[in-house]
Amino acid sequence: MDTDFSSLTPLEGGWSGETFLAEAAGERSVVRIYARPGHRGDAAHEVDAALLRLVRGLVPVPEVLEARRADPVTGMPALLVTSFLPGERGDLLVPRLDASGLARLGAHLGELLADLGGMPMLEAGPFVDGTLTIGSWGDLDGLPAFVEQAEPGLGWWTPAELDGLRELAVDAQALLDTVTRRCLVHSDLNPKNLLVDPDSLAVTGLLDWEFAHAGHPFTDLGNLLRFDRQPALVESVLTTYVARRGGTADAALQLARAADLWALVDLAGRRGSSPVADRADVLLRAVARTGDVHALP
Repeated sequence: MDTDFSSLTPLEGGWSGETFLAEAAGERSVVRIYARPGHRGDAAHEVDAALLRLVRGLVPVPEVLEARRADPVTGMPALLVTSFLPGERGDLLVPRLDASGLARLGAHLGELLADLGGMPMLEAGPFVDGTLTIGSWGDLDGLPAFVEQAEPGLGWWTPAELDGLRELAVDAQALLDTVTRRCLVHSDLNPKNLLVDPDSLAVTGLLDWEFAHAGHPFTDLGNLLRFDRQPALVESVLTTYVARRGGTADAALQLARAADLWALVDLAGRRGSSPVADRADVLLRAVARTGDVHALP
């Protein structure tokens, strides 16, 4: 792949600031530079490339054109070059849609979630290398233990809010334990990471797989419906999802909210680091105060 790195233009969206648009021989591509590889360390680009190759043809993702390891001699970080996908970012498109448009988009998203939820994994854990070996989350045993670990980082919460969160965690884990299957989880499936055709409202790209792991089948559903709760969208997503994966819409939404508590607790502890973390903290406190996983601030 002969990419002209002098033509790199930063792409909007995301918080990493490491994704760029490039051109070579008149063709556009996307370059992700792993200057800060995060929790996956030196294997980050290899894991991302392997995930895209795994799901391509099953869900809309770009083609991997090149994956290059970091060069410690020159100081060049690892990079991943992928094809450029058409479409408009979902977070820019959704606010312009009426109820009919939201329902149409919701049907496409329900299909996408059902496809992801049908990709089985033998166990839960993070992907640790380019062969998608599944590692361990450590000794943490369930959501109640995760909440206990997170409590010191929630110093602005009231005692009543912390009590409510503890009780919710126990009930949520009991519900999540009724589903023993594990699957591929994108773990950041929200409009910001979706490309959508503005005419057909079909999903043309699911981007940013840096948090993907093997985990609970309702995690991505909870992520998608965390902040985007327009009735037409939610009803359409759930109706399409359960038509493929079984169960009822009410049960799926309850499981989705329970599964999303893991991410909300993690994000709330990072309040101040991003707008998403700030919104998650406000939402989770409302949930903890009311004891209702469906609560809004």
